[in-house]
Amino acid sequence: MSFKAKEFLPSSILEQVTELRVSDPELPMRVAKERKRRESVAPTGRLNILASDHPARRVTRVGGEALRMADRQEYLARTLRVLQSDVVDGVLATMDIIEDLLVIHDLMRRAGGEGFLDGKLLVASLNRAGLLGSSWEIDDPMSGPTPAACAEWRLDGTKVLLRLCDSEPDSLKTLLATVRAISEQTALRLPMFLESLPVERVEGGYRIIKTAEELTRTAGAASALGDSSRYIWLKLPYCENYEMVARATTLPILLLGGEPVGDVRPFLGELEAGLKAGPNVRGALVGRNVLFPGDGDPFAAAEAAGGLVHRGWTLGQALDALETAGGRDTDWLARIA
Repeated sequence: MSFKAKEFLPSSILEQVTELRVSDPELPMRVAKERKRRESVAPTGRLNILASDHPARRVTRVGGEALRMADRQEYLARTLRVLQSDVVDGVLATMDIIEDLLVIHDLMRRAGGEGFLDGKLLVASLNRAGLLGSSWEIDDPMSGPTPAACAEWRLDGTKVLLRLCDSEPDSLKTLLATVRAISEQTALRLPMFLESLPVERVEGGYRIIKTAEELTRTAGAASALGDSSRYIWLKLPYCENYEMVARATTLPILLLGGEPVGDVRPFLGELEAGLKAGPNVRGALVGRNVLFPGDGDPFAAAEAAGGLVHRGWTLGQALDALETAGGRDTDWLARIA
């Protein structure tokens, strides 16, 4: 079933969000401090988290549409739709998006509904300064909140992107910034989701090297960063021979989704295979392939991935859910429109 983002999240709600940003700029922080948090990050030992931090790095393309993710109404609508799923543990985002979600969470409570962020993980993206297409893209310092700010907001974790390009000396700058961030968040006992990727320079940017050999070497190096690894979860792409990658560390690994292809089914196949690759492969931290599953409903894509992670589904069961779960409760935001 096709998903109509701007019917799901009407413009009138965004107008309310902007009005509250103007009239009560402290509202998101107050809501964050009042929000009910889960007692542990991963009660089942597994996680299925949505990544919604793409536009901050100028990553806006979906297929042939260069600015599809730049439309905040559509991007927020799809993020909210995914968060409706009970098998989605939370969202990784930049602070502006987290604040938008907190305001809508508060609007829902004011209208007599439940706060949809209660019990969900809120994870802040720390570095987005390596802007896509820029001359400094591989030099990606911490440009978002500090770990201390995340703790003050009572967020549940942080995320860092560390791209390692052997031919680019500026990769070392990002690596050292990552080390400082790890040590800061460890002192605060905040989990960090570390997306450490081997990349190579290609025309127009950088490409992930998705081989078991390179991902294995990178996993081993990433596990050793900072003053302790005890709060680190690795975020790594899938590849053939993933058992080799899983054996490179005892740290928990979440699979990332990669470029959107308009069809979430290939990723679901990778997720099923990855979860079988080793006991430390513990779920998914995926964004664009769930947010933009072609004409399909992001909720159905989230249910399918979450079923594999949390319900022990087979790939066949996940594909069945992809066909049947769409279209449910699409009037969820009507009470505040």
